[in-house]
Amino acid sequence: MIVLDKIKAYGFQAAALVLGVLLLVQTARFHVEQLEHEKLKTSIVQAVKAQATATLKGERLTAGKEAAHAQQTQENSDEFTTSQPVRDAVHRVDLARAERVRIDAERRAATYRAQAEGNAAACSNLADRLAAFDRQLVEGVAVVGALRADLTRRDAEVVLLRKQVDVERALLAP
Repeated sequence: MIVLDKIKAYGFQAAALVLGVLLLVQTARFHVEQLEHEKLKTSIVQAVKAQATATLKGERLTAGKEAAHAQQTQENSDEFTTSQPVRDAVHRVDLARAERVRIDAERRAATYRAQAEGNAAACSNLADRLAAFDRQLVEGVAVVGALRADLTRRDAEVVLLRKQVDVERALLAP
């Protein structure tokens, strides 16, 4: 029985030793897992920080482009608006010229008619032709003035649109 008690005692000691070794192994594995978990948390924090930095940089770049775009758009609009009085003045000059030509044509037409009445029926036809010519001249000068105003306005709009395209391209540029 004593032998049996000794075997039991050694068996319990061996079991305790095995359990102790297993506990040490499990503790070491747990420690390694904790270290890996801390490394993972650190790498996630660094990745989030890098992403936030990149996002902030992108936002700053976009904000700068948007501010430049707004300023260039405003400058374009201001330039177009401030050039309007010049275009209007040119148009008024053309209208005044057309009016002067019309008045002169009316005077000449009256003169032509007076001459035609004095000369005879044959000259009446010539006076009508000259009056028609003067009417066509007046219409032509008026058309030229209107076309010049339209062309000037169109040229200013083309310049405005070209500059706006450049502004938009600058906004979209990488």
